[in-house]
Amino acid sequence: MKSRTKARGIALQALYEIDMTGHAPGETIVERLESDPLESSLANFVQQIVSGVMPITARLDNFIAQHAPEWPLDQVAVIDRNIIRIALWEFAVAGCTPVKVAINEAIELAKLYGSESTPRFVNGVLGSLAARQTEIQNEFGSLNKKSEEQIPLDE
Repeated sequence: MKSRTKARGIALQALYEIDMTGHAPGETIVERLESDPLESSLANFVQQIVSGVMPITARLDNFIAQHAPEWPLDQVAVIDRNIIRIALWEFAVAGCTPVKVAINEAIELAKLYGSESTPRFVNGVLGSLAARQTEIQNEFGSLNKKSEEQIPLDE
């Protein structure tokens, strides 16, 4: 597994745990990285993903819901939702990953962590969202990788 894919997987695990248990994001990231250590730059990438996604999940979910209308968001598996959130954040909010790469990485995570139908679902939703990349970027224009909305590790 590629190192950034592994980092995304750890971020996905952290976001899933936070969604399911309400654990503090900072503690969750630290615990995940203790059980599966990464080099410093990759650990920072995990933190950027989690601290970037967490404060804007409702806004990300709004876009996701618009592109998966046959699946009410509360019926979408938590893991699937978080895979899509990560990819959407990467290409449309942080702008740190090209769209095609973000979608391919999301599909890889879907194959590893989701159900049999997850890769196709994730690909379809992200394909629709990618077509609206500029609109989404404008919506999140005030945010970037160093946003004040990001959560610190100690929360």
